[in-house]
Amino acid sequence: VQLQAFGGGLVQAGDSLRLSCVGSGRFVTRYGFGTYALGWYRQAPGKARELVAFIKWNGASIYYRDSVKDRFTISRDNAKNTVYLQMNNLKPEDTAIYYCAADQNSYDADYYLMYDMNYWGSGTQVTVSS
Repeated sequence: VQLQAFGGGLVQAGDSLRLSCVGSGRFVTRYGFGTYALGWYRQAPGKARELVAFIKWNGASIYYRDSVKDRFTISRDNAKNTVYLQMNNLKPEDTAIYYCAADQNSYDADYYLMYDMNYWGSGTQVTVSS
């Protein structure tokens, strides 16, 4: 599975951005993008990578870390092999490289707070100025 994230940029506090991540590859073609759990992670300079948002393969379980609740929305369009992260009311502390990830297991978000997903995409830089 290949994942490519894009949509980052330099914005001011209070602005919005929408990140997109497109999946491709033979396993996506064979099994369908809809069979994968998807997540957005971020890593700020000098900090550990953290799970920001997660959506289970069937959309039945969605997770947001506390600091982004009510500001970020994860969604998926399986027909387009794409997962989105809509980020509103951005804050300087949201500055990080954002990565998308996928996993074919059926775990809930709690699992992925401890263990990495199997497939990782390229990162996209989000910088929020104050």
